[in-house]
Amino acid sequence: MVEVRNVSKRYGNKNVVDQVSVNIAKGKITSFIGPNGAGKSTLMAMISRLISKDEGDIFIEGKEIGQCKSNDLAKQISILKQANHINIRLTVKELVSFGRFPYSQGRLTKEDRKYIDEAIEYMELGDMKDKFLDQLSGGQKQRAFIAMVIAQNTDYILLDEPLNNLDMKHSVQIMKVLRRLTDELGKTVIIVIHDINFASCYSDYIVALKNGKVVKEGTTDEIIDASVLKEVYGMDIHIQEINGNKICVYFS
Repeated sequence: MVEVRNVSKRYGNKNVVDQVSVNIAKGKITSFIGPNGAGKSTLMAMISRLISKDEGDIFIEGKEIGQCKSNDLAKQISILKQANHINIRLTVKELVSFGRFPYSQGRLTKEDRKYIDEAIEYMELGDMKDKFLDQLSGGQKQRAFIAMVIAQNTDYILLDEPLNNLDMKHSVQIMKVLRRLTDELGKTVIIVIHDINFASCYSDYIVALKNGKVVKEGTTDEIIDASVLKEVYGMDIHIQEINGNKICVYFS
């Protein structure tokens, strides 16, 4: 379990994250939703220790992250940031191999190569593992980055807006993979996501933030509710149920 207790982050006089507390259950997909500037990405960055928190505590499996060695934490948590800019020319397989660095320190073992190959196959990238990243489409490239995260073999996988700049087809593919990671491999996935419909269809639990605070958290059914979403986004959202999923039809 990830336990976030009274965590805050300030930039100047602004509280970007303001006294946030939330528990994230293992083996589930938890989505952070909310308008721009809600503090979603900042909260995720603090959970992964990419940035420091100003107040509060964050526990992974009962241990405060500030007490964890970086290499040990990298074996528990993997994160895919919103922007991934690589200035060297890499093949898919070379990129995925970076996921094994916490274990291999750059000297790949037979076990490392096994995890790399399995991650590539899991993301259905076997036929393009020797292609360079700049030869791939946006969706293929994103799948390669997620394969790198899978190869890291952590219990917790954090993804900051992984659907950015992807079309509908590739977005669905990515969300189906995340669902499989939880259902088949028992991973815990935490995702920052803007598309409420994807959050509705694929999440187990949703945390809605606004102005740095948690407005509401709960199961998908509890959060994908017209009154809750109006409080979060400040506008009317019309909801229909299709094949058992709640779908936000449009905003007005």
